[in-house]
Amino acid sequence: MTDDPKPKRPQQVYSLIVEVGRKEGDGLPPRATGAALLCYASGVDEAEAVRETVAILKEAEMAPLEVQGLGTLEERMKSGDEIDQEEQFLMERALRENSVIVAEITPFFD
Repeated sequence: MTDDPKPKRPQQVYSLIVEVGRKEGDGLPPRATGAALLCYASGVDEAEAVRETVAILKEAEMAPLEVQGLGTLEERMKSGDEIDQEEQFLMERALRENSVIVAEITPFFD
């Protein structure tokens, strides 16, 4: 019997929309009730990318409430999303650095 290690699955970058609530020290504008964050996160699958993103946001004193996956670059392009060069650059950076990049923050106000 051989001890073949499982083949390593390649990292991909997933686009995620994360809704956050308020938490002291979160850096959101004073009257904001929360925010939506567009994130690019690397992972072997979307579940890993979501886990890493939530963990990093919690470390940054944010309060993640809900995560919506938009898919990989390839999946998004197949579905007709237009992805500009800046967005592609940030996705490549997330993959290269095996990181989570918060590309955009949209605060919510009541």
